[in-house]
Amino acid sequence: MTTDQTGKEGLSEKHGQAVKIDKTPAAFRHELKHMVTPAEDAVLASRLSRLFRRDSHAGKNGVYRVNSLYFDTPDDKALAQKAAGVSDREKFRLRYYDRDLTFLRLEKKIKRGGLCSKRSARLTQEQAHQLLSGKIGFLLESADPLLTELYAKMKGQLLRPKTIVSYEREAFVYAPGNVRITLDRDLHTGLFSTDFLDPGRMHVPAAGCTVLEVKYDAFLPDLVRLAVQTPDRKTGAYSKYAVCRKYG
Repeated sequence: MTTDQTGKEGLSEKHGQAVKIDKTPAAFRHELKHMVTPAEDAVLASRLSRLFRRDSHAGKNGVYRVNSLYFDTPDDKALAQKAAGVSDREKFRLRYYDRDLTFLRLEKKIKRGGLCSKRSARLTQEQAHQLLSGKIGFLLESADPLLTELYAKMKGQLLRPKTIVSYEREAFVYAPGNVRITLDRDLHTGLFSTDFLDPGRMHVPAAGCTVLEVKYDAFLPDLVRLAVQTPDRKTGAYSKYAVCRKYG
């Protein structure tokens, strides 16, 4: 394996293919969530667009659609821990954006004492199809530790795809504090997890509110703190996965 000058990542030859391995230690960040009304959403979107730079991945209208497939155990460990407010927990999900199946990512979201982190690994469309059809041998053969961890948990904990979560996201960034502000709206859920890789799949509305999320590193700049203020806003541990699980 070769490493760059930072030693953070390298390329490993596996079955004749170069596999990119992320060696960067998981960085934990603060994450604040607030539920806002559609009217507050409109005010915030207008205000934030004047103050901050938009996410570079956004389309012409500044938004994009996030499509996630969450995994859980037969006894719904991730869902139960969320409901119980367990401080140290994790969730696995498969994700792509808009209708683009050429960029598929396996992600592990980690919560530790109120802080959050995320590890990710790229998957090909063929690998994603194999994963959803239960052909998971390629995970064990991978040089990526996240893929081998998923294999172990699918075998040991019977982790399986559970629920599709889809929503529209408008995102803004601010360099001081490494801040990312997102407005997630139009939450939908799919009816069958096996349809996840079909952008034209059936789906149903799951919630009418918008979720404002603010992620940052060591400090939250005053400009951001003031910009996201709304009257009587509700801070909470809102979970899109938990909301969508009501449908199956």
